[in-house]
Parts: sequence; C-alpha cells; structure tokens
Amino acid sequence: MYPDELTKPMIEELTSVGFKELKDSESVIKELHNDSGKCLVLVNSVCGCAAGAARPGVKDSIKDSKFKPDKLFTVFAGVDFDAVDKIREMCLPYPPSSPAIALFDNGNLIHFIERHHIEGRNALMISEHLKNVYEEYCC
Repeated sequence: MYPDELTKPMIEELTSVGFKELKDSESVIKELHNDSGKCLVLVNSVCGCAAGAARPGVKDSIKDSKFKPDKLFTVFAGVDFDAVDKIREMCLPYPPSSPAIALFDNGNLIHFIERHHIEGRNALMISEHLKNVYEEYCC
C-alpha cells in the first residue's frame, strides 16, 4: 500500500474537479448499477503515465467537452484494493491495467483505455480521444 503522503495529491487532483473516490467494492456496486447512467472511472496510479497523460488528459476532457459522462469516479491501484478489484472484474475481458480509463453505461463497460494506450501519449491526445468517446456515447 502506498503512503497517504504520496497518493493524497494525486487523488485530490481528480476530486478537486468533481471526481468521487470509490474506496471499496460496496461503493463501486452502489455507484455503478443498471440505472447509473454514463460513468467514467479512472484507475489512478503513481506511475509517470498517470501523472503526465491520464490524469491531466481526463481533467481536460471533461473541462472542454460539449458532451460528458453523468458521473466521474476514481479508484487508486495499490491503495483501494477492493474497489480496484471490483472495477477490474467489471472491465473483463480486459486484463488488469493501471492507469486505465473505463466508461460504463448503466454498469456495463462500453469503452476501455488500457495502460498501453496511455503510455507514450500526451495529455492532449488522451483528452481528444476521450472527447470523441463522449461524443459517441454521452450525447
């Protein structure tokens, strides 16, 4: 488990713009259900691609997009073990990945961005990709 001093700023980077942190499997089940609407979940991480691309890209995508998910959530790999396990179960058949970005429609996975689609891309590329996803699924 990562220390709070390390992860707190990374979590607050998202919660400060409207993301709700899910800490356990019960909160995931409560929030992502069959009439929860379009829900974006960022599986947060301490890695460089989370800091350089995933978090800033997701933040930019919701700031500048005409269409947006109904709800924004985050779970932290290496911290929120039960919540991350539940999200990963809901993202099958995709393998575990962090960071990762998942869009759910009423609890059903409709789009998934794995770590290898985040690595090597910058925040603007992630943001533009997500805006296109929102336009397709959140209009």
